Amino acid sequence: MAVRSFRRRKSVGTAAENELIHKFWETNSWVCVRVAGSGSTKYPSPDLLASRGDKKIVMEVKIISDVKKYFTRQEIRDLEYFAQKFSAESWVGVKFLENQWYFIPTSELELTKSENYVITLIEMKRKGFSFEEMIE
Repeated sequence: MAVRSFRRRKSVGTAAENELIHKFWETNSWVCVRVAGSGSTKYPSPDLLASRGDKKIVMEVKIISDVKKYFTRQEIRDLEYFAQKFSAESWVGVKFLENQWYFIPTSELELTKSENYVITLIEMKRKGFSFEEMIE
């Protein structure tokens, strides 16, 4: 049962990543690839790499059935480290229950008392970006 649940979560996450890849490519000015094995190697790696030449983004992508998403401190540090080495901006993209994507630079995530990061749907609506706004 646990294996089936893991596979389902993984396939949902992969589908979300693929959805964004298509959105980037459909702009005709952005290119985007999914990083195979992201989160499963000892090296920091994002879920997606996207570029339009003058702007590069590395991104962690989540799809959740809640109104709040937590990220570990290490997860965000790794993403920011990769972004710095890649000369890119580090972002997170979250698709909430309402089926809407929101994006935010990792520098805008709130650090909790337990030393993790959190973003809520309310905060994403307030200070996050739509896909169109992010790629401008």
